[in-house]
Amino acid sequence: MRGNIAQLMQQAQKMQENLQRAQEELARLEVTGNAGGGMVSVTLTGTKECRKVRIDPSVLGDQEMLEDLVAAAFNDAANKVDAESKAKMGSATAGMPLPPGMKLPF
Repeated sequence: MRGNIAQLMQQAQKMQENLQRAQEELARLEVTGNAGGGMVSVTLTGTKECRKVRIDPSVLGDQEMLEDLVAAAFNDAANKVDAESKAKMGSATAGMPLPPGMKLPF
């Protein structure tokens, strides 16, 4: 029984190290979301901090459309960050079963 607990503790420590490494990689990550066929782009970090917004001058005359395009580009970038985060965190916990419904990072 003690061997099982020691093995479980080693797995947990390895998972914690992998999670920390994955979080560091995500912090350095930058993704770009686009909308309107590239008329608006938003670049976010892995922590969803906005780094850059690019707007094609042709959409500056229509405020409502521009607002929708910026929102859509931001959402596109945020979805890409979420997908990358899920992939990195999933690989960081490989081999360590998590209870149903438990998500990482906490």
